[in-house]
Amino acid sequence: MTVKNKIMLITYADSLGENLKELKIVLDRYLQDVVGGIHILPFYPSSGDRGFAPMNYQKVEERFGTWKDIQAISKEYYFMTDFMINHLSQQSEEFQDFLEKKEDSKWKDLFIRYKNFWPDGEPTQEQIDLIYKRKPRAPFYLAEFADGSKEKIWCTFDEQQIDLDVTTDVTKYFIKENLSFLVDQGADLIRLDAFAYANKKADTNCFFIEPDIWETLEESAAVVQAKGAEVLPEIHEHYTIQQKIADHGYYVYDFALPMLMLYSLYSGKVDRLVHWMNSCPRKQFTTLDTHDGIGVVDVKDLLAEEEIEFTKEKLYAQGANTKKIYSSEAYNNLDIYQINSTYYSALGDDDESYLLSRILQCFAPGIPQVYYVGLLAGKNDIELLEQTKEGRNINRHYYDLEEIEKEIERPIVQKLFNLFNFRNQQQAFDGTIEVQQEDEHTLRILRSNVGEEISLTANLLTKAYHVVVSKEDTKKEVRF
Repeated sequence: MTVKNKIMLITYADSLGENLKELKIVLDRYLQDVVGGIHILPFYPSSGDRGFAPMNYQKVEERFGTWKDIQAISKEYYFMTDFMINHLSQQSEEFQDFLEKKEDSKWKDLFIRYKNFWPDGEPTQEQIDLIYKRKPRAPFYLAEFADGSKEKIWCTFDEQQIDLDVTTDVTKYFIKENLSFLVDQGADLIRLDAFAYANKKADTNCFFIEPDIWETLEESAAVVQAKGAEVLPEIHEHYTIQQKIADHGYYVYDFALPMLMLYSLYSGKVDRLVHWMNSCPRKQFTTLDTHDGIGVVDVKDLLAEEEIEFTKEKLYAQGANTKKIYSSEAYNNLDIYQINSTYYSALGDDDESYLLSRILQCFAPGIPQVYYVGLLAGKNDIELLEQTKEGRNINRHYYDLEEIEKEIERPIVQKLFNLFNFRNQQQAFDGTIEVQQEDEHTLRILRSNVGEEISLTANLLTKAYHVVVSKEDTKKEVRF
């Protein structure tokens, strides 16, 4: 199956039901016309970070199910899975073999050893300060080998996530073998997680290092494209990086849209949103919510600094149960550039504002991705947040089948389902797009293709919207 211009659902294997079999029940029972694709977040055996510290790409975590369960879903929906191109679990067979055999391990060149990477075996303070990192110190894990020796190994994120050296032959082999395997299991898209961190070079920030990063991207893309699939590099940073990748013909994420949308709905002003929709890449997946927080860094220079601050303060003031502390070190927040909240609660649990945000997402350039909590207009899960003291868990509620059945009956969820069904069915969304500012508070978006036109007029101050479908000599207004 190839990528389709239909809504893509993002979910964990155990978030809509307890496992992959129950997820398939939910898809078949409620979502056949609502979503056309699905991104199942890492379902491999993992030692941390809710699946993002993978131990083995060729296995499915037993409590989730089997490859047959994955294939049953991927046959009916275009399917995306993750490949953490930057790192591998500390508990993986490869890293454990390295710890056991050291220089005799066939995997010793899979990882970045400080003694080989830095000219003097250790970075200077100036070199450490340059690195784009998540920790106040140099990014390393102090590995202890079976022979009792110790050595620093590059580790950007959690200590369970050991960085790979993407420049070596053994790593290139590892990447090729696993990407090939995942496409063979039914993946139409491979998301290259933490992609910009993959290439490192001394005396740089070790983030999106050019031209090296293009070689890594091209090699990865060549493997999956040979089998009819695509790659989607995952990067949270300045929007110009996404534009640069799009200029090379790859799919990208629109991570700027979430904050731009919040600013526009909080302020009632449409100018920033109109500007972005007219300039953003066309070959992209749009997001409002993901398994991570709401990205702030992605919108730098698309909003002025005072507009970003306005949006953040409004989010904390108007967002339901959204507090600054939930995005702080007190709740294990690794990224100061993300705000932890569900999108529904960021808009104050307000049905009218939330529906309009999704309508605008569906009309924007690109293919809409909808996170499972957002699909059900989920509120902040304060109970799970406090149980775990993990900030991002505010937006990672676990739904069982009984709760899903109840949530789907809510009027806002029914309206979302009607909207997504509409978005999936209309040919106009495969054609051209025009975006205009009518006045300070009103925008108009026209989608056109093969004799069909769909117009959206929306006032972001009043939250009123009008959708009109024009085909041949007929015009029909649509309400969701």
